[in-house]
Amino acid sequence: MKLLVTGSSGLIGSEVCVHFSALGWEIHGVDNNQRAVFFGPQGDTRWNQERLEKNLPGFQHHELDIRDRAGVLALLQKVKPDAIVHTAAQPSHDRAAAIPFDDFDTNAVGTLNLLEATRQACPNTPFVHMSTNKVYGDRPNTIALKELETRWDYADPAYENGITEEFSIDQSKHSLFGASKVAADVMVQEYGRYFDMPTCCLRGGCLTGPNHTGVELHGFLSYLVKCNLEGKEYRVFGYKGKQVRDNIHSHDVARFIEEFIKAPRVAEVYNIGGGRNNSCSIYEAFAIAAKFSGKEQIHTYVDENRVGDHICYISDLSKMRAHYPGWDITISLEETIGQIVEAWGRR
Repeated sequence: MKLLVTGSSGLIGSEVCVHFSALGWEIHGVDNNQRAVFFGPQGDTRWNQERLEKNLPGFQHHELDIRDRAGVLALLQKVKPDAIVHTAAQPSHDRAAAIPFDDFDTNAVGTLNLLEATRQACPNTPFVHMSTNKVYGDRPNTIALKELETRWDYADPAYENGITEEFSIDQSKHSLFGASKVAADVMVQEYGRYFDMPTCCLRGGCLTGPNHTGVELHGFLSYLVKCNLEGKEYRVFGYKGKQVRDNIHSHDVARFIEEFIKAPRVAEVYNIGGGRNNSCSIYEAFAIAAKFSGKEQIHTYVDENRVGDHICYISDLSKMRAHYPGWDITISLEETIGQIVEAWGRR
């Protein structure tokens, strides 16, 4: 069985490569280290590519930009993968505003290139797209909230378990990044419905883990821990530092992708995150990281939130658990942060 993974040197891409390699799959990774272009040397992921090439038997790296339409089609026609996991993206709100064409061409057009190549080369192949909860824009901020000592939380009991897939993506500010990801998300659904292809969008909350190359503009927990260990200042943007994210370990993301590929559905959408039990505010994350590192977090507060940022976002995992009852969260938030601390210490 052959698996093709775009963004294979990134957090989720590399985790998927490792997970499926252990299951005996032949892994084809597609990456061109574009993170180093988007974020500079601190975003470089060559170290992760080298890790995969060293540790995964038969791993094949393909140096390809997903914006290369002809190259993408040629690769899929050559490999004819049994499953495709698309994680490659420009992942930052803030960066997108500075590079709008690169952002849209990567996130939206690159996804379309992959979908059409899949339709032509292997239309029955399950296609898993890593989308984002930013497709909902800032609409989650319209939910009534209550302020607690260290975090914001939903005041409306309808959201006790978090936000479901029925939540509207309309009439909200997305950031240019969110808009390009909406375009990709809807196109993945459309190829599923229109061409009856097995596709799904995974609308991720905070996806994290020890192999994340976190930078200030992307990779909340990884970058926070890096700052903690190095004694660098972490900037908190607005909302009193009580903004909440649910965090899911990359291994649990890979496990869900395995479940979908084993029993694919057409044009599905899932909110994939850590759920309420794995949620934390920025200040709560400071405390957990300090517990593992023994260092207090150096930080400053900027009284202006990022454009389109969520005050409180928790994924409702009910649909995922109902469709794939063999899957659930297996790695807690504390264990995840502990792993990130250990990994940055080694790196």
